[in-house]
Amino acid sequence: MAKKGKQSARAINIRNKRATYDYELLDQYTAGIVLVGSEIKSIRAGKAALVDSYCYFSRGELWIKNMYIAEYSYASYNNHVERRERKLLLNRKELRKLEEEMKNPGQTIIPVRLFINERGLAKLVVALARGKKQYDKRAAIRDREDKRRLERAMRF
Repeated sequence: MAKKGKQSARAINIRNKRATYDYELLDQYTAGIVLVGSEIKSIRAGKAALVDSYCYFSRGELWIKNMYIAEYSYASYNNHVERRERKLLLNRKELRKLEEEMKNPGQTIIPVRLFINERGLAKLVVALARGKKQYDKRAAIRDREDKRRLERAMRF
């Protein structure tokens, strides 16, 4: 058993870098995630990815689809499936609010960040998002490059 006050040597913080590029994030929620034993061990090893994953509602519950968690190399024959659907845990009020917002056209729920909290539990930050148009993406790139140029100029 690990000690309660012990900090991990390397904090786990897995990000979906394409999320802010492809989507305008409207609202964010931190959700718990239902995992099996070998999945949490792989996440603690940093072997997970959120690319191309998304969330959907089924029977009033929020699920994440296409999230990649690598097989744990030391697991037995009971290893988990890498891209299985996993249930997300939010309180009822947040679920209802998200389900209402999903009825609006053009909005979706995407995972933004996967991390391990101070109690050692895996948490997933999901965001209500609206897709960006191509010209919005070009403007974001232009703004980012202008900001970098300005920072470089101020250093010298």
